[in-house]
Amino acid sequence: MSLLEIENLSASYGSSQALFDVSLQIDEGQVIALLGRNGMGKSTTVKSICRMLPSQGKITFAARDISKLPSHQVARLGIGLVPEGRRCFRDLSVIENLQAASRDGHWDFANVAELFPRLEERKHQIAASLSGGEQQMLAIGRALMTNPKLLILDEATEGLAPIVRQEIWAAIAKLKSETGMAILLIDKSIKELKAICDSAYIIERGASVWNGQIDKLTRDITEKYVGV
Repeated sequence: MSLLEIENLSASYGSSQALFDVSLQIDEGQVIALLGRNGMGKSTTVKSICRMLPSQGKITFAARDISKLPSHQVARLGIGLVPEGRRCFRDLSVIENLQAASRDGHWDFANVAELFPRLEERKHQIAASLSGGEQQMLAIGRALMTNPKLLILDEATEGLAPIVRQEIWAAIAKLKSETGMAILLIDKSIKELKAICDSAYIIERGASVWNGQIDKLTRDITEKYVGV
């Protein structure tokens, strides 16, 4: 069953149009990759989904048209965002960051700490004192504390040490195998995406140019639309 469906999505920054008729669908329990080079519209698509940016077109989530809703209502409906750049509350402790986002459901501090044991170890430290990888774990944990139906991760492994990147990928794989949560991933790591995603969509210059099962994503396609 379709959880999120985007049809003919367009968006602009002032007079500069950034998206042109983007379409995308995520079914319940699916893990989907959203790919493209830098500046091609991936984060703009995410901002439009989360209603952080005005847009035109149809956005349906859990059988409800959300295209005119404010962002806080969309979050309450069950879309959890891990934004690019983490954006933790720097002056709050780990546990305060998590409590600030908490909503009733499976995901509480104990379950987040089971997924990321380092957060248990650092629970009384302020976010600003954490390493980049720990801040990323905190950002993911904070999104999970909203108990979302759809989790969106925007460049969740960018700039992290290889060992931390693998911890993040392992956590995402666990979310897929144990929770059945729908996930939208924006990332450049094609190898890791192929191991976890069901399908992929590619955006080029603000427009949808390819979509299909992840095993159909060939080297030629990635070099044409994703490679540097």
